[in-house]
Amino acid sequence: MELIVVTLIIGFLLSLLFLAPRFIKSDKDQTKKVHSDAKTTKTVKTYNKAEVSLHNKRTDCWIIIKDKVYDVTPYVEEHPGGDAILVHAGDDSTEGFFGPQHATRVFDMIDIFYLGELEK
Repeated sequence: MELIVVTLIIGFLLSLLFLAPRFIKSDKDQTKKVHSDAKTTKTVKTYNKAEVSLHNKRTDCWIIIKDKVYDVTPYVEEHPGGDAILVHAGDDSTEGFFGPQHATRVFDMIDIFYLGELEK
């Protein structure tokens, strides 16, 4: 009985680790929600695979997810999966990103690392 109670408490605390960041807004989140005028055009930078492949280290880590390029260098050390994020550094990480190991919060936070589009 005590084991069940301890397991439930640990499960609850772990779930808070995944849910709490969704409710806490940082200054970084607020700056990305700026709306632009309909008259303003935003230029989207494009990168080719060769350019992205140069950024394949822990200290310079870019990834591709669904033909979008992201610089996740600041997140590498915080990645809960450890060095798993480096497996596809400088390459396409779409399959790993949409894997079952990721909580839904990664879909909310990936936008802060967006650089541009992959050249087709």
